[in-house]
Amino acid sequence: MGLGGGTYLVQNKTLPGAYINFISAARASATLSDRGYAAMALELDWGVDGEMFTIENGDFQKDSLKILGYDYSHEKLKGLRDLFCNAKTLYAYRLNSGNKAVNPFATARYSGIRGNDIKIMISANVDEPTKFDVVTLMENTKVDIQTVAEAAELKDNNFVVFKKDGVLQETAATPLAGGTNGQTTGASYQAFLDKAEAYSFNTLGCLSKEESIKGLFVAFTKRLRDEMGIKFQTVMFNKAADYEGIINLKNKVTDGEETSLVYWLTGATAGCAVNKSIANKEYDGEFLVDTAYKQSQYAAALDAGEFVFHKIGDEVRVLDDINSFVSVNTDKNEDFASNQVIRVIDQIGNDIAVLFNTRYMGKVQNNESGRIAFWNDLVSYNKQMEQIQAIENFVSDELIVKKGNDKKSVVVVNPVTPVCAMTKLYMTVVVE
Repeated sequence: MGLGGGTYLVQNKTLPGAYINFISAARASATLSDRGYAAMALELDWGVDGEMFTIENGDFQKDSLKILGYDYSHEKLKGLRDLFCNAKTLYAYRLNSGNKAVNPFATARYSGIRGNDIKIMISANVDEPTKFDVVTLMENTKVDIQTVAEAAELKDNNFVVFKKDGVLQETAATPLAGGTNGQTTGASYQAFLDKAEAYSFNTLGCLSKEESIKGLFVAFTKRLRDEMGIKFQTVMFNKAADYEGIINLKNKVTDGEETSLVYWLTGATAGCAVNKSIANKEYDGEFLVDTAYKQSQYAAALDAGEFVFHKIGDEVRVLDDINSFVSVNTDKNEDFASNQVIRVIDQIGNDIAVLFNTRYMGKVQNNESGRIAFWNDLVSYNKQMEQIQAIENFVSDELIVKKGNDKKSVVVVNPVTPVCAMTKLYMTVVVE
């Protein structure tokens, strides 16, 4: 069972855990965790069925054929190459598991149409004619070769599971057949989200164009952020969610699915450091971005909480690093529309929850000395955040750690002022 977490209205929680509120201060008008972790549900021709699987950036470049069925440069991996321009780790889930391809000698390791491109070639070994060379090919690429006397000696490889009770005989490249991609349904997405709940990531990407699926992702994001205290943002296309946890992508592409930019934006958001912004960041992916908007349309997009790319000369760049939140109120001011601010407070929420859950919960007494120790760790953490310029003007005396309404509770008030990158210049030139 997961620990408790999220926001609180009154001190009435049952589950142990960290309950943290972020609100705007009134106005006149421990160790930092890594970033770069993304999660996505994908429609694939090859890959692990029914489970989350991890792809590191380096593994994607070196082992994409084994993991995804295609070499790194293949057109079908264009979106993932966009994602890994900035992400370092992807927690992936295959939505469309189907049937596995087979032939008399082997069965494809995974389901999908890519299995139909696998061939098994068997020939007599030149040096030992009583033995066979069994070659596995993906299209025309040799991916495995074994020399055996009988099928029972064959070892399964990254592409096929051999039929150990078969009879080996010389044959030209015999293809596997019958591999299919399954249908993607709402249940497929729900299965992904159920499994994603156990993982820690910075950004979740949703490639679906269906309103029901996008609504499912919005509800999932709100539940984990607000009820469980698991802080991340979700990127999706054309979804006016009015929520700081949802980034509403506006631009389509002219050479792919209209949601294709979700890959790059998911990776860029996940990989952005807590003390950085992707405002004005150049799009360095492979798709052709549709930037055919007027100045007035760009202004309207920002007002509507839409994340938009624009073109400067030959370069496509991020106009501003914002999320879909637009309903400014006394508890959440306009700062909450800034993704840089959200990255800062999400980092604080996640890191302090880890600090409390691993070092203090159930281990340190809720007395004066225990609360002082917690206060010291929080001060140290905030100073780290200030040193990297993620926050500013931190005053340790304003950080309060006190006993809650019962003997097991501790209350923390931690005022922070996130720092944002410059995006607007107002200048007056005085000529004398």
